[in-house]
Amino acid sequence: MEKTYYPYEEFREDLKTLITKIDQPFDVLLPISRGGLCMGQMLGEFYDIREVYAINTIGYDDTEKLDEVKVFNIPHLEPQQQVLILDDIVDSGDTLVEVLKVLQEKYPSTTFKTASLFYKSTAIIEPTWWVKEAKGWIEFFWSEDLK
Repeated sequence: MEKTYYPYEEFREDLKTLITKIDQPFDVLLPISRGGLCMGQMLGEFYDIREVYAINTIGYDDTEKLDEVKVFNIPHLEPQQQVLILDDIVDSGDTLVEVLKVLQEKYPSTTFKTASLFYKSTAIIEPTWWVKEAKGWIEFFWSEDLK
């Protein structure tokens, strides 16, 4: 499998590009842990949003895709809030679909939009906003730089 290293400097520039695409305000940022956490931190600072929560999923064991996505650590959201779900990559789309399903069932009057740095055109869902089409496996700096 082809792997590409994704450094912090490129992440920072891509996050700036993502900001130019997002065309509405949000009450809550909801990064999917762990891939969306760096995005949530930086966008929370940029937008001055203090309601930055995390939702957890398990869909991979290292680079092996699991049969199902588990969603847990679901935050308490208020009705009518505008929530931006963040993840580093929408690969198959299974994680994002499952997160949206769980959240929409629990909070039917809340609006959810999605944003990612990378998107694969073969995914079963396209995020509302994304920056780059992914080719192969991406080795993100937050997973690699402390090794």
